[in-house]
Amino acid sequence: MKVVIFAGGLGTRLSEETENRPKPMVEIGGHPILWHIMKIYSHYGLTDFIICGGYKSWMIHDYFANFLHRSSDVTFHISSAGMETTIHRPPKENWNVTLVNTGLKTMTAGRLALVKDYIGQEDFCLTYGDGVSDVNITDLISFHKKNGKVATVTAIQPDGRFGALDIENNSVKAFVEKPVGDGNWINGGFFVLKNEVFRYLPENPTLEMWEGKPMAALSNSGQLSAYKHHGFWHAMDTLRDKQVLEALYESNAAPWAVWDKN
Repeated sequence: MKVVIFAGGLGTRLSEETENRPKPMVEIGGHPILWHIMKIYSHYGLTDFIICGGYKSWMIHDYFANFLHRSSDVTFHISSAGMETTIHRPPKENWNVTLVNTGLKTMTAGRLALVKDYIGQEDFCLTYGDGVSDVNITDLISFHKKNGKVATVTAIQPDGRFGALDIENNSVKAFVEKPVGDGNWINGGFFVLKNEVFRYLPENPTLEMWEGKPMAALSNSGQLSAYKHHGFWHAMDTLRDKQVLEALYESNAAPWAVWDKN
């Protein structure tokens, strides 16, 4: 099963960090938050990633192009004939990474539409390039398959800053973006989707948000399930969010670092 990651936004609320790099490349504990997200999925055996780039996407491209050199000890063999390199202790990652430049101003529905040909006909995962969680991906996928609906969203309960989900019997009855108040179940990303989901995208999706008409259409047609996650979830929206995540990771108390808990 492939994993699609939205990684093309401007990240304006984190401008202290995103002026010079895309938000998914902002580091937590010396690694981009994108790396953390990919480590979560690969822990559960999902290692085929499609990254929807946009703002400064070349930096994500360069990161993976130089991943082995940056993650390993390297010996450079330099002579008049040229230079060769030997990689020592390479990283454990065994990833397939497809980076698609989906445009600077394209909205999330448009970014998803632009990677359709890379996904194939199978179910796939979708998430945001700025949020981490200790959600059990295996259980999430099993829940999705059991319910048999087109889309499953991971629902979480933070402080009410994000879109609210009205859930009844694990079915999303309504979706309201960024309500005021606390205690609502909200969109935490970590979606599982059938290929049929592309039928719910607008005909011209470039200026449409995935969290707008497509999710509303899915919920209105009874095709959006909610997987309620009671554990850890945190999005990196502001500098304070980055500092919170950094402190957790540096103190070996990061709940999302499931790959380190075996």
